[in-house]
Amino acid sequence: MIEVIIDSIRVSLMSQHRIVILKDTSSDRYLPIWIGPCEADAITIELQEVPPQRPLTHDLLKATIREFGGRIAHILINDLRNDVYYARIVVEVNGKQIDIDSRPSDAIALAVRAKSPIFVSDLVMERAAIRPDEDMEKEPLAKGEDEVVDDGRLSAFKDFVNSLDLDDLDDEDDK
Repeated sequence: MIEVIIDSIRVSLMSQHRIVILKDTSSDRYLPIWIGPCEADAITIELQEVPPQRPLTHDLLKATIREFGGRIAHILINDLRNDVYYARIVVEVNGKQIDIDSRPSDAIALAVRAKSPIFVSDLVMERAAIRPDEDMEKEPLAKGEDEVVDDGRLSAFKDFVNSLDLDDLDDEDDK
């Protein structure tokens, strides 16, 4: 099991979905997981320490576990099948551990409320974690410096732009 922390929650510009970015605490690996806007709000509200007017579902679940004498030991994102993540909420009650099946977003929302650690299985991290590109890790450019990185993906576009005769544009402005 690999311990992770919540690095950020990002908004997709293409849909209403959000992405929670989990960061490996012992390396530079990140695990992005798509979540819904309600779950993103539930996580964000707790991280920003904004008290809701009334208890949210995750607050209710935390209170219920506590009232039954349990505590949330940790959560584990334990599987990835067909691009769907699976998680377990591990609750300790009367010296026993109980695993409860959960969506990762709900498990994370509960973990932040209970101040419980978040873990990801080694297999899930191996299959889905990403590392920042080396280009992103470089020192920032000095003011006014330009850098062009050509990795070949935009070569057709680059060829098209280079084939344009922009001198003709000046002639059109004169008319």
